[in-house]
Amino acid sequence: MTSTEEIRRASAALPAPRGPLSHAVIEGLTGAPGSAVFPAVDSDPLGEDVQLALQVCYELHYRGFTGVDPDWEWDPELLRARAGMERAFVSAIADQTVGGNDIDAELDALSVEPVPAVGISAHLRASGEWWQMRELFAVRSIYHLKEADPHAWVIPRLRGRAKAALVAVEFDEFGGGRADRAHSQLYADLLDAAGMSADYLHYLDHTPACALATVNIMSLFGLHRRWRGALVGHLTAAEITTGPSAARMVDALTRLEAAPPCALFYSEHIEADAVHEQVMRHDVVGGLLEAEPELAADVAFGVQATNFLEQRLSNHLLDAWQEGKSALRIAL
Repeated sequence: MTSTEEIRRASAALPAPRGPLSHAVIEGLTGAPGSAVFPAVDSDPLGEDVQLALQVCYELHYRGFTGVDPDWEWDPELLRARAGMERAFVSAIADQTVGGNDIDAELDALSVEPVPAVGISAHLRASGEWWQMRELFAVRSIYHLKEADPHAWVIPRLRGRAKAALVAVEFDEFGGGRADRAHSQLYADLLDAAGMSADYLHYLDHTPACALATVNIMSLFGLHRRWRGALVGHLTAAEITTGPSAARMVDALTRLEAAPPCALFYSEHIEADAVHEQVMRHDVVGGLLEAEPELAADVAFGVQATNFLEQRLSNHLLDAWQEGKSALRIAL
């Protein structure tokens, strides 16, 4: 076991609150389960306070927090409060997406990139600076240090061809049986090589709500059987779009003369996701809708939610960087 892997296994400390709701959740977790009540959502569901509160609630289902009683994971009052946050979160996304059930059209659109390419990876390849690359590393660490974990929750909720194919994709994500090749470990190696901390959730206080939302949506879809189709849509969208973006990131890191482990994380995704795209589209989505055609609208919602939240994050980062400012809540 490497020292980096040992670091990644540790639980994180509770973050600093960002408003009354997250303050109530974080303060409550310092006491005994059953000892706290929590306010209803009273601010932007996509804003800092709600997204941090959701992230903290969800983390109880992953590694938890240092000093927090594990029984908080299923505390009825906290689950009630989380359900209110989730309803507000889903409603806010639904207001910004078009809906529908034409899965082929949704996935075909993802497969066609604009020329010239736009977005975070295109900016970093063309003219990005090392401090901007490090900011991206920081915000993405909230997911990539547990990469593929949220999607594993959908496995027992699938059957037949869809289940077998998704397990094959997850097997690759977890390194094909090799801990040192798991994508989460490759990201920890990337952070080490970039001179950054590979501690789990180390950059949570730095990370803005728009980045937390891209991770929270995976946890929301994963923890609810009702949203199994949406989680499949989310993962399919990610697999289709990651390969081209990863190729641009390799070019950017080469231009910036980054240490080899930084580029390795992305080069691993170029080849893997090209295969995963086909498996997800034809076997996972195809198998799921063959067995449960009524989930087509949920799969489409998962794709659209992913696109919407990723675009918000891209806009936030690029707007700040174009003004020469940090995009983080706390600069590195």
